[in-house]
Amino acid sequence: MDFDRKAFEETRRNAVQRLLDERNEDGHWTGELSSSALSTATAITALALVDRANNTTDHDELIDGGIVWLCDNQNEDGGWGDTDKSFSNISTTTLVWAAFAATGMADADHCREVMDRCEQHIRQYIGATNNIDPKQLASAIADRYGKDRTFSVPILTMCALSERLGEGRDAWGLIKQLPFELAAFPQRLFKSLNLQVVSYALPALIAIGQARHHHRPTSNPITRLLRAMTKLKTLRLLQRIQPSSGGFLEATPLTSFVTMSMAGSELADHPVVEKAVEFLVASARDDGSWPIDTNLATWVTTLSVKALAAGGKLNEHLDDDERKTICDWLLNQQYTEIHPYTNAEPGGWAWTDLPGGVPDADDTPGALLAISHLADSQDGRVTDQRAIDAATRGIKWLLRLTNSDGGTPTFCRGWGKLPFDRSSCDLTAHTLRAVERWWWSVEGDMKFSMDMITAGPEKFLLRNQRDDGSWEPLWFGNQHTDEEVNLTYGTSKVLLAMATVPFGESKDKATAGAIAWLTTNQNADGGWGGRRDTPSSIEETALALEALAALNEKSDHVRAAIGHGVNWLIEHTRRGIHFETAPIGFYFAKLWYYEQLYPIAFAVGALERVSVNLDD
Repeated sequence: MDFDRKAFEETRRNAVQRLLDERNEDGHWTGELSSSALSTATAITALALVDRANNTTDHDELIDGGIVWLCDNQNEDGGWGDTDKSFSNISTTTLVWAAFAATGMADADHCREVMDRCEQHIRQYIGATNNIDPKQLASAIADRYGKDRTFSVPILTMCALSERLGEGRDAWGLIKQLPFELAAFPQRLFKSLNLQVVSYALPALIAIGQARHHHRPTSNPITRLLRAMTKLKTLRLLQRIQPSSGGFLEATPLTSFVTMSMAGSELADHPVVEKAVEFLVASARDDGSWPIDTNLATWVTTLSVKALAAGGKLNEHLDDDERKTICDWLLNQQYTEIHPYTNAEPGGWAWTDLPGGVPDADDTPGALLAISHLADSQDGRVTDQRAIDAATRGIKWLLRLTNSDGGTPTFCRGWGKLPFDRSSCDLTAHTLRAVERWWWSVEGDMKFSMDMITAGPEKFLLRNQRDDGSWEPLWFGNQHTDEEVNLTYGTSKVLLAMATVPFGESKDKATAGAIAWLTTNQNADGGWGGRRDTPSSIEETALALEALAALNEKSDHVRAAIGHGVNWLIEHTRRGIHFETAPIGFYFAKLWYYEQLYPIAFAVGALERVSVNLDD
């Protein structure tokens, strides 16, 4: 590995210290999500429609701040992306266009030029020459998401509420009716009802479905009667699953869509709206923007712990009291009761410590891995009984979630085939790493269960390796690649699992293919992007480096790739003091975000992992 050892050690020390310095006053990590044009547009629209329904101006200051932020963050092509580093897309641009109409600012003198450029961008995208034709726009939005209506229907609903699709029944006729009446069925039946929204979009199904029915009731008398009969029952369900913070999933867009739909359907005085408005007001940032979600505190804490532990030197970075503080905090985040939203069994972890979180199959293995590093142990086995009990519950939760194809979905087993409900390679690999890590510490019967069940996930990963040796992830992407797929992330995460999990006899062939893909797709500058010839980023370079270093390969071409990658990381972090973010994160329906801690934590993980092999 050809790089300056002194520069490497300086970079590693600086990066570790920077990560440690990012802890909050309670001793763990909170992070900071990027501001979002999409979130800002939906939030100010929701507040404007509530104010209009209540004949007040209570939120004018927040609305004006959001308008100013949107004007200041318009892209040169006239559109908006999900973050200030994202390419313009038709979804976010349309939502901003609707927001200016909903707030009454579309024709304001200081907004006119902004709107002219925005409308030109939309017309160019949909192929319109003069005015923006509602039918063309609705078709373009629907085409972007295909069968998944999780986001296309909310976008068009916001356009209708803002009168951007015209007026009256004709405008609402462009929007597919979401069957909110199905939410009156027992939740255990949802996966059998062929809902065309992902599992965690239930609040949108209810609120938006009712808004569409309110403005354009179906002509079918039986369906119309059924919807009338289930309206109050589904509203009660919506109220029951609303978290105490008021924010569904702690997500500004989802909460905003629910709020505006109800406010625009003569339900502005409903308790759900009142709590949702409180959430939106509390979530506003001083610069006038809103983030995509409140925070990823649990997720970034587990990322940070795993990064600091990647070189086997966690005790050098965190003392006994610090490790105990973080461990106790993580243990307290485990769900111990059935979740009211998804009906998930106890045992999982969500991405945040806030009440709007939902247990999932990426944060749960992340927490399990972090706790295994933090808890008291002896000879590689955890001795802290509280941690062992929590891990046993968490592993059982993950194993119960496994789909019939052997893979791990995000939230719900067997719900459907929509993108964010299917089994995914990155989550499956993460789960296998967590199960393997705890195998030595759990009791005998649990070991047997783990051995019996993990064969399915291993086969799933081997079966889903692409012909070129790579794996596709679910919750991360790259805006510079075809179809916005981030094969560097997916391949690195599976390869990291293969470095520690004893796969079957096909492991060597799969590992060789993945190594070949990563080394072939390293950029000429030494870094990695989503694939070769896409811009290198700290996040993706660090992910690839950690995976390759974890294999402890002695081959010259792998060691050369690691050396080139380390040199890139040294240079582009300015020896561990500068961390430029990249929008590689996906929220549901491919909403982009970046997180300030990602490049720091990923870089630390890579540098710590490489440090283990320095003397080999």
